[in-house]
Amino acid sequence: MGITKKATFEDVWASLRDLSQSIQELRKSQKETDLQIKETGRQLKETGRQLKETDNRFNSQWGKLIESLVEGDIVRHFSKRGLKVQGTSQRVKKFFEGQEYEFDIVVHNGDEIVVVEVKTTLKVEKVDHFIRKLKNFKKAFSEYADKKVYGAVATITFDEESDKYSQKKGLFVIRATGDSSSIVNPLDFKPMSF
Repeated sequence: MGITKKATFEDVWASLRDLSQSIQELRKSQKETDLQIKETGRQLKETGRQLKETDNRFNSQWGKLIESLVEGDIVRHFSKRGLKVQGTSQRVKKFFEGQEYEFDIVVHNGDEIVVVEVKTTLKVEKVDHFIRKLKNFKKAFSEYADKKVYGAVATITFDEESDKYSQKKGLFVIRATGDSSSIVNPLDFKPMSF
């Protein structure tokens, strides 16, 4: 058996000082790590904001391209369907009862107009949102109060069978393709008047 040495007061005191110093160094290291984590979080948040901004700019430009594709032949397409329209306006906007109403394309003149919502990818929830806006169209745009107002959605890609859903809701459905567009509803389709 070995002889065990009893710890002296000085030995215990030295161990406590070493332990206290180690704890202080650990706390300092933890604070530095916390600061690094906060800075990384801030950088990630900034990167996310920049990505969202870039995505919005891309989608805005992409949306304008699709609007141009759709608008090109739209009067001719609706005229073939017997609607009395002669011209178009893009990005029609008004404020009504504290809310902004913006519509991508309004096909107008005569007694009938068609309000067109353009999306790169059409989803059912976007169709429902458009219909809610469309129901207030005549109130917000009083110059069309005495007109028959029809709705249309235009897109490159249909998601969730949104094309069929849109037709069931009484909307014209326009597919942007190549350098043009076409109405995909059957010729006997009867649109809902809003």
